[in-house]
Amino acid sequence: MSQVPFVPGQRWISNSEAELGLGIVVEYSNRRVEIRFPAAEETRTYAADNAPLSRVAYEPGDKVCNLLGDEMEVVERFEHNDCFIYSGVNAEGEEIILPELELDSAVHFSRPQERLFAGQIDRNGLFKLRVASLDHQHRLRASAAYGLLGARVQLLPHQFYIAGELSGRMAPRALLADEVGLGKTIEAGLVMHQRLISGRARRVLVVVPDTLIHQWLVEMLRRFNLMFTLLDEARCADIEASGQDNPFESSQLVICPLSLLTRSEARQVQAEAAGWDMLVVDEAHHLGWSAEAPSHAYRCIETLAQTTPGLLLLTATPEQLGPEGHFARLRLLDPARYPDLQQFLDEEHAYLQLNALIEPLLSDDGSDVLRADATLQSALAERLGDDAVTRWLALEATAQPEALHELIRQLIDRQGTGRVLFRNTRDTVAGFPQRQLQTQWLEMPPELALFDEEVAPEAWLHPERIIGADWVDADTRVEWLVAWLKQNRSTKVLVICAHAETAVALEDHLNLREGVRSAVFHEGMSLVNRDRAAAYFAEEEQGAQVLVCSEIGSEGRNFQFAHHLVLFDLPLTPDLLEQRIGRLDRIGQREDIQIHVPVYEGGTAAVLLRWYDEGLDAFSRVCAVGDALYRRFAPQLLECLREPEDEAALETLVTETRQARENLELDLSRGRDRLLEISSCHPQRAAQLLNEVAAAEGSEQLQAFAEKLFDRFGIDIQPHGPDGLVLHPGEHMLCHIPGLPEEGVTLTFSRERALSREDIQFMSWEHPLLTGTMELISTGELGNCTVCTLKLPPLPAGTLLLELVYELRCTAPRYLQLERYLPTGSVRMLVDQDGRDLSAALGHEPLNQLLQTVSRATGQKMVRLAREQIAGQLKAAERNVDSRLNTLRQQALESLHQQRTAEYERLAALAKVNPMIRPEELDALQADTEHMETALQGMELKLDAIRVILVRE
Repeated sequence: MSQVPFVPGQRWISNSEAELGLGIVVEYSNRRVEIRFPAAEETRTYAADNAPLSRVAYEPGDKVCNLLGDEMEVVERFEHNDCFIYSGVNAEGEEIILPELELDSAVHFSRPQERLFAGQIDRNGLFKLRVASLDHQHRLRASAAYGLLGARVQLLPHQFYIAGELSGRMAPRALLADEVGLGKTIEAGLVMHQRLISGRARRVLVVVPDTLIHQWLVEMLRRFNLMFTLLDEARCADIEASGQDNPFESSQLVICPLSLLTRSEARQVQAEAAGWDMLVVDEAHHLGWSAEAPSHAYRCIETLAQTTPGLLLLTATPEQLGPEGHFARLRLLDPARYPDLQQFLDEEHAYLQLNALIEPLLSDDGSDVLRADATLQSALAERLGDDAVTRWLALEATAQPEALHELIRQLIDRQGTGRVLFRNTRDTVAGFPQRQLQTQWLEMPPELALFDEEVAPEAWLHPERIIGADWVDADTRVEWLVAWLKQNRSTKVLVICAHAETAVALEDHLNLREGVRSAVFHEGMSLVNRDRAAAYFAEEEQGAQVLVCSEIGSEGRNFQFAHHLVLFDLPLTPDLLEQRIGRLDRIGQREDIQIHVPVYEGGTAAVLLRWYDEGLDAFSRVCAVGDALYRRFAPQLLECLREPEDEAALETLVTETRQARENLELDLSRGRDRLLEISSCHPQRAAQLLNEVAAAEGSEQLQAFAEKLFDRFGIDIQPHGPDGLVLHPGEHMLCHIPGLPEEGVTLTFSRERALSREDIQFMSWEHPLLTGTMELISTGELGNCTVCTLKLPPLPAGTLLLELVYELRCTAPRYLQLERYLPTGSVRMLVDQDGRDLSAALGHEPLNQLLQTVSRATGQKMVRLAREQIAGQLKAAERNVDSRLNTLRQQALESLHQQRTAEYERLAALAKVNPMIRPEELDALQADTEHMETALQGMELKLDAIRVILVRE
């Protein structure tokens, strides 16, 4: 409540509507005051005894503007007839006299001291949240795991190692060629997520086969909270019709099918003109290439790759591509390094020789082998130098095994493609379950005997379509499934069949007629309904026992909490079979996979089952050569499917397939690049990065902070289990919250629960809802000034303390990530009336426990009465904090030089033996270091928040 009479011409500011700017007292009578706000063209009338207003009084040193926008610095303030007159100097040094009536009304107080003296005092809870937000933001941005925390993925070493390696490079260009099921899409998503969050990339284009565009769209949103725009021809036409010339410029993140580029030269030109920081190409082995005639698709991607700094190619195991295909992929990554196929083949031959050479060293008795083999010693000396081998031989036998690992690491550094090609195999990645085939031999329904044998063999793989509308009553597969489910009621079962109508009819029968708790999942459902079905299946106690999926159920979704898979029918291609099994056969699966296949004795499916089982061995493990074998034996296989009773032909097919598979696998084994596999995942570095992730994410600390943050902003919160929340927009939210939908959101802080419940969002430190809310509080003025009281016997009553938080600021692009080198993100001071800093004696958290809040009116009165004293304490603090700045700057520069010099020396040494490290990379590293040094030299400490504390009795 104001104790100063209102006088026309005085300038006041509204505490509740600060956006109105400076107000002018128009009239004061009958205990009412009328205030006009020229900037907003608004007028307000208040009761004088409780008006939410604060008198505006600038202090010497403040900068103000007149009605024309001319700025001056206040030197002195006078008072005449209860109105202020300011004396100051402008930029030219001229003396200016400015009555407060002529002050610029379009003023917004944002600095903490301005808001404090203007009476815009916040609640103490907001101040605490502001300080906590600053601390968390600095801690996260300084972490080596920054950008890798927010993905809804398992913490798998090989995936995070690749993401960590590529994310730290200036412009990552790499071929991700992990075996099936090891997560190439996740690796690419982690890299994109890290670079987007850290500011190293802003525009990303993902090019995929037509059949995978929706899968990628959903995966990027569900796992990484990356909102991509899907561009196809129809969408491009709509965007152009709205008046925009280039559809590829309509979004920063774009997914498009490869066909969009290959079918239209105009679209290709638009994609190139849009400019990208990163290009991601899935199924890159489909880009045909030969020295004489590269395919049109290859040329399209090649043109984009030449103008895009970052490039990720996702492909099958390189050996399957053949040497030409493998060379073609590497040529896209670095055409200067791979200009000639024959040169590449010569290098590959040398690498294969090297692999054969070091194979014995990778065994448990590798040290014994090397000590006894002079030829092997000579070969290593030729590549690493005589000194390296001599020093190794001179070591004690107990020290040699570890030193041998270092020799192998040096060989890896010389591996030509080891820096741009990553390939992990199931042989090197632990955690996969065993597979067990459970064949259920059934009697063929008599209804099938009525049909002509001329029906296509593919149709016989789906007998329900032959039987007709009432097939569920006649099909013995349904009879077996119902009986088995009732015998195993506590077992979660995933059932996959080819067609949506089959899935719907089967689920209806199980649910409505047999009383089995079930859900259906097919392409005709909306994404929300699919999520609900998957969530119902994932519920442990009251959830569905069975999820019946159409073929789409074998794409993109993981259900590793179940380990029983029923293949209601068999797909015709090995790749599709592997996709189905892969829904359960994932890293993290804790049980062996039980694959149940109901087939009719003597039927077409029995032929296919035997070919898969005995020929490809596809049910017990991943068949890396399955697709190649299918293309080779498809004619014989189709003939056997037409004549299922021809046992001799089937026996011949199975035998020939088995022999061909063994030969191909032997060739792959001989060509296996063990050095490349080792370089694709460094266990110690991967473990260190995962430790950083675990330390940074701290789910308990995150949950406590997030609940306070959301509550303070007025979001309605309801608990959802011990580690989850349901959020809805509240009626009294402080502002619009980015990322909070009108219908609300359900989230969990548990990574494990998020992996099993895809309908629930994974709340991490990097979730857009949390980061957006933290940005609102840390970049605005909310919570930057407050007033409290304190009862502390060692301090005499009436003592005034200022708790000041200064933010360490550097003007530099975000992608440089300077926070990694800063010793702290903020500096805290607790200044008493004599200007002494008591922060070491009374920390921030202990102080929070002792403070008592006061009303805004009481706080405004305290500040008004102690204004001169507060101003003096602020000046004393400024002198103190300036002396700290030099120390912090020196510490940051030392950290920068130490880390960047070591990195430069490592890359420079590596460049001498590995041609994949280009001079441009070293030059960019040096240029960035110089840029960082300049930014750190200009580092400042800016006052971010003030807490006024009055010691009471």
